[in-house]
Amino acid sequence: MNDLNSILLEGNLTRDPELTFPKNGTALCKMAVANNRYYKVNDKYEQEVSYFDIEVWGKTAEACQQYLKQGRGVRISGRNKQNRWKTEEGNSRSKIIIVADTVEFKPEKKTDQSVDQHPMGMSKEQTDLENIEETVNDEAAIEPITEEIMEPQGV
Repeated sequence: MNDLNSILLEGNLTRDPELTFPKNGTALCKMAVANNRYYKVNDKYEQEVSYFDIEVWGKTAEACQQYLKQGRGVRISGRNKQNRWKTEEGNSRSKIIIVADTVEFKPEKKTDQSVDQHPMGMSKEQTDLENIEETVNDEAAIEPITEEIMEPQGV
């Protein structure tokens, strides 16, 4: 029977994902996630940042490479894996990585530069929507805009 080896991690990508196709032909996406932890010491909040290397395989790897970029928030569910090797000098080395089973993409944050403000305090999108509603009276003339959402599948 396998021992429990499960991790749930949430954070932001520290670099753009890198997609490769190893010898077995299955897509492999490597990325790194920064996780912030805040705690209180004597009425002052401290911050601890941890960095984790992530491996994602298969269709989920391809989706990560296509839709994620540095700074984007993710929630990863997976397992720990210890890679072991010997250096040229014969010294043993190891590194623990996270192999993701699922990757959830958190909504993208809008930057201040991308939001144009209307003099009345409304965003450009709200103003555009009001203009459309004023000029179009026939509901049949408005086609709903749908967006196809890809949900990454487990490997």
